[in-house]
Amino acid sequence: MDWMRNLKMTLRYKEKKYVLEKPLFEIDHSTTTPEKISSYNKLSDDSMKVDCIMVATIAPDLAKFNEDYWPYETSFDHAGKFHKKARQERYEVLKSLMACKLKEGESDCAHVQKMKKYVEQLWCLHVSFDEELAIDMVLNSLPPSYDQFVLTYYLNNTKTTLTRLHNLLQTAESRMKKNHAPNATNAPILAIGFGKGKKRKAPSQ
Repeated sequence: MDWMRNLKMTLRYKEKKYVLEKPLFEIDHSTTTPEKISSYNKLSDDSMKVDCIMVATIAPDLAKFNEDYWPYETSFDHAGKFHKKARQERYEVLKSLMACKLKEGESDCAHVQKMKKYVEQLWCLHVSFDEELAIDMVLNSLPPSYDQFVLTYYLNNTKTTLTRLHNLLQTAESRMKKNHAPNATNAPILAIGFGKGKKRKAPSQ
């Protein structure tokens, strides 16, 4: 599955990912239009190049089963073999994402990073999961101390990214820690009269 994801990313960059989705059928050049012949030749050339990449990078124990396949056939074959495994992987990632809850007093930095990782895994697994929904899930995972932050976020109708939300949460966390820090100037006042020392004698008249 990792190999197929990396392959698709590489082919997308090279603008050749379409060969994994388009079968290559032989054509009769004597009865086919020049436009269709040109399209066939391009698909054939691109398929040959992609096939070389696939055979060179796939695990040896899998290469022997696909060495006579065109890229579309290899992709189709792997999709059938690993569909069940991919679905199980999606389930496990989604389950972990939904279970994420930030506890009071814990730092939100590692928490958001973990949720971002799960979201990115779902994207890699081709799960239709937009960033707005991911942000909603992050906000829903926060403890009650962040209620004001969440309320302000939605009232402002803020449009942001997961990375930007992460920065906003870190700022909010710093402010909350500052607001809840003990007031050093009040500490001595609260201590007056509660010590174990002797009482002062009343002044003589």
